[in-house]
Amino acid sequence: MNLKTTLILSFFIVYISLINTVNADELPDLGDNSATVLTPLQERAIAEQILREVAVSDEVVRDPEISSYIDAIGSKLVANGPDKQQKFTFFVVQDNTINAFAMPGGVIGVHTGLILAANTESELASVLGHEIGHVTQHHLARMLASQKYDTFKSLATTALALLLARANPQLASGALTTASAVGVQNQLDYTREHEREADRIGLQILDSGGFDVRGMPAFFTTLQRGSRFSEGNAPSFLRTHPLTGERISDVSNRVENMPYRQVTDSIEFQLVRAKLRALTGALENNIALFQQNIKEQRFVNEYVERYGLAVALLQKSALTQANAEITWLKEHAPKHPMIENLSARIAVAENNPQLAGKRYEAALKMYPGNRALIYDYLEHLLAIRQAESALAVVKESQRIYPDDAMLYDLMAKAYTMQNKNLLMHQALGEAYFRKYDLLRAIEQMDLAVKSQDGDFYQTSIVEARLKAMRNMQGDVK
Repeated sequence: MNLKTTLILSFFIVYISLINTVNADELPDLGDNSATVLTPLQERAIAEQILREVAVSDEVVRDPEISSYIDAIGSKLVANGPDKQQKFTFFVVQDNTINAFAMPGGVIGVHTGLILAANTESELASVLGHEIGHVTQHHLARMLASQKYDTFKSLATTALALLLARANPQLASGALTTASAVGVQNQLDYTREHEREADRIGLQILDSGGFDVRGMPAFFTTLQRGSRFSEGNAPSFLRTHPLTGERISDVSNRVENMPYRQVTDSIEFQLVRAKLRALTGALENNIALFQQNIKEQRFVNEYVERYGLAVALLQKSALTQANAEITWLKEHAPKHPMIENLSARIAVAENNPQLAGKRYEAALKMYPGNRALIYDYLEHLLAIRQAESALAVVKESQRIYPDDAMLYDLMAKAYTMQNKNLLMHQALGEAYFRKYDLLRAIEQMDLAVKSQDGDFYQTSIVEARLKAMRNMQGDVK
Protein backbone atom coordinates (compact mmCIF):
# COMPACT_ATOMS: atom_id res chain seq x y z
CA MET A 1 0.00 0.00 0.00
CA ASN A 2 1.52 3.34 -1.01
CA LEU A 3 1.82 6.40 1.21
CA LYS A 4 -1.12 8.26 -0.32
CA THR A 5 -3.48 5.36 0.36
CA THR A 6 -2.15 5.12 3.91
CA LEU A 7 -2.81 8.82 4.48
CA ILE A 8 -6.31 8.53 3.03
CA LEU A 9 -7.10 5.65 5.36
CA SER A 10 -5.70 7.55 8.34
CA PHE A 11 -7.93 10.45 7.39
CA PHE A 12 -11.03 8.26 7.42
CA ILE A 13 -10.12 6.71 10.78
CA VAL A 14 -9.81 10.12 12.43
CA TYR A 15 -12.85 11.37 10.55
CA ILE A 16 -15.12 8.60 11.83
CA SER A 17 -13.89 9.13 15.38
CA LEU A 18 -14.76 12.81 15.06
CA ILE A 19 -18.25 12.47 13.61
CA ASN A 20 -19.12 9.78 16.14
CA THR A 21 -18.72 12.43 18.85
CA VAL A 22 -21.23 14.75 17.16
CA ASN A 23 -24.95 14.58 17.93
CA ALA A 24 -27.35 14.36 15.01
CA ASP A 25 -28.82 17.79 15.77
CA GLU A 26 -25.35 19.32 15.61
CA LEU A 27 -24.66 18.21 12.06
CA PRO A 28 -24.52 20.88 9.34
CA ASP A 29 -27.32 21.40 6.87
CA LEU A 30 -26.16 19.25 4.00
CA GLY A 31 -28.41 21.17 1.64
CA ASP A 32 -26.09 24.14 2.05
CA ASN A 33 -23.27 23.77 -0.47
CA SER A 34 -20.98 25.91 1.70
CA ALA A 35 -21.39 23.63 4.70
CA THR A 36 -18.70 21.13 5.61
CA VAL A 37 -18.66 18.28 8.08
CA LEU A 38 -15.32 19.36 9.56
CA THR A 39 -14.52 22.34 11.75
CA PRO A 40 -11.04 23.96 11.48
CA LEU A 41 -10.02 22.21 14.71
CA GLN A 42 -11.19 18.86 13.36
CA GLU A 43 -9.31 19.42 10.11
CA ARG A 44 -6.20 20.14 12.14
CA ALA A 45 -6.67 16.94 14.16
CA ILE A 46 -6.81 14.99 10.90
CA ALA A 47 -3.75 16.84 9.62
CA GLU A 48 -1.76 15.90 12.72
CA GLN A 49 -2.68 12.24 12.30
CA ILE A 50 -1.56 12.40 8.68
CA LEU A 51 1.71 14.09 9.67
CA ARG A 52 2.37 11.33 12.21
CA GLU A 53 2.22 8.89 9.29
CA VAL A 54 4.45 11.15 7.20
CA ALA A 55 7.05 11.33 9.99
CA VAL A 56 7.65 7.57 9.93
CA SER A 57 7.10 6.79 6.24
CA ASP A 58 10.02 5.43 4.23
CA GLU A 59 8.47 6.96 1.11
CA VAL A 60 8.94 10.54 2.32
CA VAL A 61 12.08 12.31 1.08
CA ARG A 62 14.23 13.32 4.07
CA ASP A 63 16.77 15.29 2.05
CA PRO A 64 16.60 18.76 3.66
CA GLU A 65 17.63 20.57 0.47
CA ILE A 66 14.77 19.08 -1.52
CA SER A 67 12.17 19.37 1.24
CA SER A 68 13.25 22.90 2.18
CA TYR A 69 12.93 24.02 -1.44
CA ILE A 70 9.37 22.69 -1.74
CA ASP A 71 8.49 24.21 1.61
CA ALA A 72 9.91 27.58 0.52
CA ILE A 73 8.04 27.73 -2.77
CA GLY A 74 4.87 26.48 -1.07
CA SER A 75 5.15 29.09 1.69
CA LYS A 76 5.64 31.83 -0.89
CA LEU A 77 2.43 30.78 -2.63
CA VAL A 78 0.50 30.47 0.64
CA ALA A 79 1.56 34.00 1.62
CA ASN A 80 -0.13 35.20 -1.57
CA GLY A 81 -3.21 33.01 -1.15
CA PRO A 82 -6.74 33.88 -0.05
CA ASP A 83 -6.50 32.32 3.44
CA LYS A 84 -3.72 33.72 5.63
CA GLN A 85 -4.95 31.83 8.72
CA GLN A 86 -4.78 28.31 7.26
CA LYS A 87 -1.62 26.46 8.27
CA PHE A 88 0.09 24.46 5.52
CA THR A 89 2.65 21.66 5.63
CA PHE A 90 4.46 20.48 2.49
CA PHE A 91 6.40 17.26 2.05
CA VAL A 92 8.00 15.35 -0.82
CA VAL A 93 7.21 11.72 -1.72
CA GLN A 94 9.78 9.52 -3.44
CA ASP A 95 7.61 8.51 -6.39
CA ASN A 96 8.36 8.85 -10.10
CA THR A 97 4.74 9.48 -11.06
CA ILE A 98 3.58 13.00 -11.91
CA ASN A 99 1.35 13.83 -8.97
CA ALA A 100 0.59 16.03 -5.98
CA PHE A 101 -2.24 15.78 -3.48
CA ALA A 102 -3.87 17.84 -0.74
CA MET A 103 -5.38 16.55 2.49
CA PRO A 104 -7.47 18.28 5.19
CA GLY A 105 -5.65 20.73 7.43
CA GLY A 106 -3.36 22.02 4.70
CA VAL A 107 -1.17 18.93 4.25
CA ILE A 108 0.20 18.82 0.70
CA GLY A 109 2.35 16.05 -0.75
CA VAL A 110 4.48 16.48 -3.88
CA HIS A 111 5.90 13.56 -5.85
CA THR A 112 9.51 13.70 -7.02
CA GLY A 113 8.18 12.78 -10.48
CA LEU A 114 6.27 16.06 -10.58
CA ILE A 115 9.39 18.10 -9.77
CA LEU A 116 11.28 16.35 -12.57
CA ALA A 117 8.40 16.65 -15.06
CA ALA A 118 7.94 20.40 -14.55
CA ASN A 119 9.76 22.23 -17.35
CA THR A 120 9.79 25.52 -15.44
CA GLU A 121 9.43 26.63 -11.85
CA SER A 122 6.16 28.33 -12.74
CA GLU A 123 4.77 24.98 -13.93
CA LEU A 124 5.66 23.44 -10.57
CA ALA A 125 4.23 26.43 -8.73
CA SER A 126 0.99 26.16 -10.72
CA VAL A 127 0.40 22.65 -9.35
CA LEU A 128 1.12 23.74 -5.78
CA GLY A 129 -1.16 26.75 -6.23
CA HIS A 130 -3.88 24.43 -7.51
CA GLU A 131 -3.53 22.16 -4.47
CA ILE A 132 -3.55 25.17 -2.14
CA GLY A 133 -6.81 26.16 -3.84
CA HIS A 134 -8.33 22.77 -2.97
CA VAL A 135 -7.38 23.31 0.68
CA THR A 136 -8.52 26.91 1.03
CA GLN A 137 -11.88 26.05 -0.57
CA HIS A 138 -12.24 22.98 1.69
CA HIS A 139 -13.10 20.77 -1.26
CA LEU A 140 -12.55 17.49 0.56
CA ALA A 141 -14.78 18.50 3.48
CA ARG A 142 -17.39 19.81 1.05
CA MET A 143 -17.40 16.45 -0.72
CA LEU A 144 -18.05 14.74 2.60
CA ALA A 145 -20.89 17.15 3.24
CA SER A 146 -22.49 16.13 -0.05
CA GLN A 147 -22.61 12.47 0.97
CA LYS A 148 -24.73 10.63 3.47
CA TYR A 149 -23.04 10.02 6.81
CA ASP A 150 -23.82 6.29 6.64
CA THR A 151 -21.80 6.02 3.44
CA PHE A 152 -18.71 7.45 5.05
CA LYS A 153 -19.14 5.47 8.24
CA SER A 154 -19.04 2.43 6.01
CA LEU A 155 -15.93 3.72 4.25
CA ALA A 156 -14.24 4.45 7.58
CA THR A 157 -15.00 0.92 8.75
CA THR A 158 -13.40 -0.37 5.55
CA ALA A 159 -10.41 1.88 6.22
CA LEU A 160 -10.00 0.40 9.68
CA ALA A 161 -10.14 -3.11 8.24
CA LEU A 162 -7.47 -2.18 5.73
CA LEU A 163 -5.17 -0.86 8.44
CA LEU A 164 -5.65 -4.07 10.43
CA ALA A 165 -4.95 -6.12 7.31
CA ARG A 166 -1.76 -4.13 6.77
CA ALA A 167 -0.60 -5.04 10.28
CA ASN A 168 -1.71 -8.68 9.92
CA PRO A 169 -2.19 -9.92 6.31
CA GLN A 170 -4.17 -12.94 7.57
CA LEU A 171 -7.03 -10.64 8.54
CA ALA A 172 -7.98 -9.88 4.95
CA SER A 173 -7.12 -11.02 1.46
CA GLY A 174 -4.92 -8.93 -0.80
CA ALA A 175 -7.71 -8.68 -3.36
CA LEU A 176 -10.11 -7.19 -0.80
CA THR A 177 -7.47 -4.73 0.37
CA THR A 178 -6.79 -3.53 -3.18
CA ALA A 179 -10.46 -3.26 -4.13
CA SER A 180 -11.32 -1.37 -0.94
CA ALA A 181 -8.42 1.02 -1.33
CA VAL A 182 -9.52 1.85 -4.86
CA GLY A 183 -13.04 2.46 -3.59
CA VAL A 184 -11.78 4.87 -0.97
CA GLN A 185 -9.64 6.66 -3.54
CA ASN A 186 -12.56 7.06 -5.92
CA GLN A 187 -14.52 8.86 -3.23
CA LEU A 188 -11.73 11.43 -2.99
CA ASP A 189 -11.29 12.22 -6.67
CA TYR A 190 -12.15 15.84 -7.27
CA THR A 191 -15.19 16.91 -9.27
CA ARG A 192 -14.95 19.08 -12.37
CA GLU A 193 -16.42 22.00 -10.43
CA HIS A 194 -13.76 21.65 -7.75
CA GLU A 195 -11.05 21.49 -10.40
CA ARG A 196 -12.21 24.69 -12.07
CA GLU A 197 -12.39 26.47 -8.73
CA ALA A 198 -8.92 25.25 -7.72
CA ASP A 199 -7.59 26.40 -11.13
CA ARG A 200 -9.10 29.85 -10.64
CA ILE A 201 -7.69 30.21 -7.10
CA GLY A 202 -4.37 28.73 -8.23
CA LEU A 203 -4.01 31.28 -11.04
CA GLN A 204 -4.64 34.13 -8.62
CA ILE A 205 -2.05 32.75 -6.20
CA LEU A 206 0.42 32.18 -9.03
CA ASP A 207 0.05 35.75 -10.27
CA SER A 208 0.25 37.31 -6.79
CA GLY A 209 3.30 35.19 -6.00
CA GLY A 210 5.23 36.61 -8.95
CA PHE A 211 5.18 33.49 -11.12
CA ASP A 212 4.23 33.18 -14.78
CA VAL A 213 0.53 32.27 -14.95
CA ARG A 214 1.20 30.62 -18.31
CA GLY A 215 2.86 27.90 -16.30
CA MET A 216 -0.55 26.38 -15.63
CA PRO A 217 -1.66 25.78 -19.25
CA ALA A 218 1.93 24.78 -20.02
CA PHE A 219 1.71 22.11 -17.33
CA PHE A 220 -1.56 20.90 -18.87
CA THR A 221 0.42 20.36 -22.08
CA THR A 222 3.00 18.37 -20.10
CA LEU A 223 0.22 16.21 -18.68
CA GLN A 224 -1.36 15.63 -22.09
CA ARG A 225 2.02 14.67 -23.53
CA GLY A 226 2.39 12.11 -20.73
CA SER A 227 -1.00 10.56 -21.50
CA ARG A 228 -1.09 10.65 -25.29
CA PHE A 229 -0.25 6.98 -25.80
CA SER A 230 -2.89 5.27 -23.68
CA GLU A 231 -5.17 5.93 -20.78
CA GLY A 232 -3.29 3.38 -18.66
CA ASN A 233 -0.15 5.51 -18.95
CA ALA A 234 -1.88 8.72 -17.91
CA PRO A 235 -0.06 10.65 -15.18
CA SER A 236 -1.50 9.99 -11.72
CA PHE A 237 -2.41 13.66 -11.43
CA LEU A 238 -4.92 13.24 -14.26
CA ARG A 239 -6.63 10.31 -12.58
CA THR A 240 -7.41 12.31 -9.44
CA HIS A 241 -7.67 15.74 -11.10
CA PRO A 242 -9.72 15.22 -14.30
CA LEU A 243 -8.47 17.38 -17.16
CA THR A 244 -11.23 18.22 -19.64
CA GLY A 245 -11.26 20.35 -22.77
CA GLU A 246 -13.56 22.76 -20.97
CA ARG A 247 -11.08 23.11 -18.12
CA ILE A 248 -8.15 23.70 -20.48
CA SER A 249 -10.14 26.28 -22.41
CA ASP A 250 -11.23 28.04 -19.21
CA VAL A 251 -7.66 28.36 -17.92
CA SER A 252 -6.30 29.43 -21.31
CA ASN A 253 -8.94 32.16 -21.61
CA ARG A 254 -8.22 33.46 -18.14
CA VAL A 255 -4.49 33.53 -18.81
CA GLU A 256 -4.95 35.45 -22.06
CA ASN A 257 -6.61 38.25 -20.10
CA MET A 258 -3.78 38.47 -17.57
CA PRO A 259 -0.57 40.54 -17.97
CA TYR A 260 2.40 38.75 -19.54
CA ARG A 261 5.27 38.18 -17.15
CA GLN A 262 8.56 36.55 -18.05
CA VAL A 263 9.92 34.75 -15.00
CA THR A 264 13.37 33.19 -14.71
CA ASP A 265 13.64 29.90 -12.83
CA SER A 266 15.42 30.13 -9.48
CA ILE A 267 18.82 28.51 -9.00
CA GLU A 268 17.23 26.31 -6.33
CA PHE A 269 14.72 24.88 -8.80
CA GLN A 270 17.48 23.96 -11.23
CA LEU A 271 19.83 22.48 -8.60
CA VAL A 272 17.09 20.49 -6.86
CA ARG A 273 16.04 18.97 -10.19
CA ALA A 274 19.67 18.16 -11.00
CA LYS A 275 20.04 16.46 -7.62
CA LEU A 276 16.90 14.40 -8.18
CA ARG A 277 18.11 13.43 -11.64
CA ALA A 278 21.38 12.29 -10.09
CA LEU A 279 19.68 10.20 -7.42
CA THR A 280 16.82 8.71 -9.49
CA GLY A 281 17.37 5.59 -11.55
CA ALA A 282 20.58 3.75 -12.45
CA LEU A 283 23.63 5.59 -11.11
CA GLU A 284 26.01 4.69 -13.94
CA ASN A 285 23.47 5.80 -16.54
CA ASN A 286 22.97 9.10 -14.71
CA ILE A 287 26.70 9.79 -14.65
CA ALA A 288 27.04 8.97 -18.33
CA LEU A 289 24.11 11.24 -19.22
CA PHE A 290 25.48 14.20 -17.24
CA GLN A 291 28.90 13.73 -18.86
CA GLN A 292 27.38 13.49 -22.33
CA ASN A 293 25.28 16.63 -21.77
CA ILE A 294 28.38 18.54 -20.68
CA LYS A 295 30.46 17.24 -23.58
CA GLU A 296 27.79 18.08 -26.18
CA GLN A 297 26.78 21.30 -24.38
CA ARG A 298 23.17 20.20 -24.08
CA PHE A 299 22.15 22.22 -21.06
CA VAL A 300 20.57 25.48 -19.94
CA ASN A 301 23.34 26.09 -17.38
CA GLU A 302 26.58 24.15 -17.37
CA TYR A 303 27.01 24.51 -13.63
CA VAL A 304 23.67 22.77 -13.05
CA GLU A 305 24.83 19.74 -15.06
CA ARG A 306 28.17 19.70 -13.28
CA TYR A 307 26.46 19.92 -9.90
CA GLY A 308 24.27 16.94 -10.78
CA LEU A 309 27.34 15.06 -11.99
CA ALA A 310 29.17 15.80 -8.72
CA VAL A 311 26.20 14.51 -6.70
CA ALA A 312 26.14 11.28 -8.72
CA LEU A 313 29.92 10.85 -8.46
CA LEU A 314 29.75 11.27 -4.68
CA GLN A 315 26.98 8.66 -4.59
CA LYS A 316 29.34 6.33 -6.49
CA SER A 317 32.24 7.24 -4.14
CA ALA A 318 34.25 8.48 -7.13
CA LEU A 319 35.71 11.17 -4.90
CA THR A 320 38.61 12.36 -7.08
CA GLN A 321 36.22 13.05 -9.95
CA ALA A 322 33.66 14.60 -7.60
CA ASN A 323 36.32 16.94 -6.23
CA ALA A 324 37.25 18.00 -9.75
CA GLU A 325 33.65 19.01 -10.39
CA ILE A 326 33.48 20.92 -7.09
CA THR A 327 36.66 22.79 -8.02
CA TRP A 328 35.07 23.79 -11.34
CA LEU A 329 31.85 24.84 -9.62
CA LYS A 330 33.64 27.04 -7.11
CA GLU A 331 35.47 28.79 -9.94
CA HIS A 332 32.55 29.21 -12.37
CA ALA A 333 29.20 28.81 -10.62
CA PRO A 334 27.40 31.44 -8.54
CA LYS A 335 27.81 31.00 -4.79
CA HIS A 336 25.12 28.74 -3.38
CA PRO A 337 24.65 26.75 -0.13
CA MET A 338 23.88 23.51 -2.02
CA ILE A 339 27.30 23.68 -3.68
CA GLU A 340 29.03 24.50 -0.39
CA ASN A 341 27.24 21.64 1.34
CA LEU A 342 28.23 19.20 -1.39
CA SER A 343 31.83 20.34 -1.05
CA ALA A 344 31.80 19.60 2.70
CA ARG A 345 30.10 16.24 2.21
CA ILE A 346 32.84 15.21 -0.21
CA ALA A 347 35.44 16.05 2.46
CA VAL A 348 33.50 13.89 4.93
CA ALA A 349 33.47 11.02 2.42
CA GLU A 350 37.25 11.44 2.01
CA ASN A 351 37.58 10.91 5.76
CA ASN A 352 39.07 14.38 6.18
CA PRO A 353 37.18 15.69 9.25
CA GLN A 354 39.34 18.78 9.65
CA LEU A 355 38.70 19.97 6.09
CA ALA A 356 35.01 19.06 6.35
CA GLY A 357 34.68 21.07 9.56
CA LYS A 358 36.32 24.12 7.99
CA ARG A 359 34.03 23.91 4.96
CA TYR A 360 30.89 23.59 7.08
CA GLU A 361 31.91 26.48 9.34
CA ALA A 362 32.72 28.73 6.38
CA ALA A 363 29.46 27.83 4.65
CA LEU A 364 27.41 28.50 7.78
CA LYS A 365 28.97 31.94 8.10
CA MET A 366 27.69 32.70 4.60
CA TYR A 367 24.33 30.94 5.08
CA PRO A 368 23.66 30.84 8.85
CA GLY A 369 20.06 29.65 8.65
CA ASN A 370 20.46 26.94 6.03
CA ARG A 371 18.88 23.78 7.43
CA ALA A 372 20.78 21.32 5.23
CA LEU A 373 24.13 22.79 6.29
CA ILE A 374 23.09 22.77 9.95
CA TYR A 375 21.89 19.16 9.87
CA ASP A 376 24.90 17.85 7.94
CA TYR A 377 27.36 19.75 10.13
CA LEU A 378 25.70 18.30 13.23
CA GLU A 379 25.83 14.78 11.79
CA HIS A 380 29.53 15.34 11.07
CA LEU A 381 30.24 16.55 14.62
CA LEU A 382 28.42 13.57 16.08
CA ALA A 383 30.28 11.19 13.75
CA ILE A 384 33.62 12.44 15.12
CA ARG A 385 32.14 12.37 18.67
CA GLN A 386 32.22 16.11 19.26
CA ALA A 387 29.06 16.06 21.37
CA GLU A 388 29.67 19.35 23.17
CA SER A 389 30.27 21.22 19.91
CA ALA A 390 27.16 19.62 18.42
CA LEU A 391 25.04 20.76 21.38
CA ALA A 392 26.32 24.31 20.96
CA VAL A 393 25.30 24.29 17.27
CA VAL A 394 21.89 22.80 18.12
CA LYS A 395 21.12 25.41 20.77
CA GLU A 396 22.17 28.23 18.47
CA SER A 397 20.06 26.82 15.64
CA GLN A 398 17.02 26.45 17.90
CA ARG A 399 16.90 30.22 18.20
CA ILE A 400 15.99 30.23 14.51
CA TYR A 401 14.00 26.98 14.41
CA PRO A 402 12.50 26.36 17.89
CA ASP A 403 10.03 23.76 16.58
CA ASP A 404 12.42 21.70 14.46
CA ALA A 405 12.05 18.03 15.41
CA MET A 406 15.30 17.07 13.67
CA LEU A 407 17.31 19.39 15.90
CA TYR A 408 15.86 17.67 18.98
CA ASP A 409 16.67 14.24 17.50
CA LEU A 410 20.28 15.31 16.98
CA MET A 411 20.37 16.82 20.46
CA ALA A 412 19.27 13.46 21.88
CA LYS A 413 22.16 11.73 20.06
CA ALA A 414 24.62 14.18 21.58
CA TYR A 415 23.27 13.62 25.11
CA THR A 416 23.44 9.85 24.53
CA MET A 417 27.17 10.22 23.86
CA GLN A 418 27.49 12.08 27.16
CA ASN A 419 25.43 9.46 29.04
CA LYS A 420 22.94 12.11 30.15
CA ASN A 421 19.76 10.05 30.21
CA LEU A 422 17.31 12.65 31.51
CA LEU A 423 18.34 15.18 28.89
CA MET A 424 18.38 12.52 26.17
CA HIS A 425 14.82 11.38 26.92
CA GLN A 426 13.68 14.98 27.28
CA ALA A 427 15.07 15.83 23.82
CA LEU A 428 13.42 12.75 22.30
CA GLY A 429 10.15 13.73 23.95
CA GLU A 430 10.31 17.19 22.41
CA ALA A 431 11.15 15.64 19.03
CA TYR A 432 8.12 13.33 19.15
CA PHE A 433 5.92 16.23 20.27
CA ARG A 434 6.93 18.16 17.15
CA LYS A 435 6.15 15.10 15.05
CA TYR A 436 2.58 15.22 16.44
CA ASP A 437 3.12 11.97 18.35
CA LEU A 438 1.89 12.97 21.80
CA LEU A 439 1.80 9.41 23.16
CA ARG A 440 5.49 8.75 22.48
CA ALA A 441 6.38 12.25 23.69
CA ILE A 442 4.74 11.46 27.05
CA GLU A 443 6.54 8.10 27.21
CA GLN A 444 9.91 9.79 26.74
CA MET A 445 9.17 12.52 29.29
CA ASP A 446 8.12 9.85 31.77
CA LEU A 447 11.43 8.04 31.19
CA ALA A 448 13.24 11.34 31.67
CA VAL A 449 11.61 11.83 35.08
CA LYS A 450 12.57 8.28 36.08
CA SER A 451 16.17 8.68 34.91
CA GLN A 452 17.24 10.33 38.18
CA ASP A 453 20.47 11.68 36.72
CA GLY A 454 19.38 15.30 36.40
CA ASP A 455 19.65 18.12 38.89
CA PHE A 456 16.64 19.66 40.66
CA TYR A 457 16.18 22.34 38.01
CA GLN A 458 16.27 19.87 35.08
CA THR A 459 13.92 17.44 36.83
CA SER A 460 11.43 20.23 37.62
CA ILE A 461 11.33 21.34 33.98
CA VAL A 462 10.70 17.78 32.76
CA GLU A 463 8.01 17.14 35.38
CA ALA A 464 6.20 20.34 34.40
CA ARG A 465 6.44 19.46 30.72
CA LEU A 466 5.15 15.92 31.37
CA LYS A 467 2.17 17.33 33.29
CA ALA A 468 1.38 19.75 30.45
CA MET A 469 1.55 16.95 27.86
CA ARG A 470 -0.75 14.72 29.91
CA ASN A 471 -3.22 17.59 30.13
CA MET A 472 -3.07 17.88 26.32
CA GLN A 473 -3.68 14.16 26.04
CA GLY A 474 -6.82 14.58 28.14
CA ASP A 475 -7.99 17.36 25.84
CA VAL A 476 -7.43 15.17 22.78
CA LYS A 477 -9.46 12.35 24.32
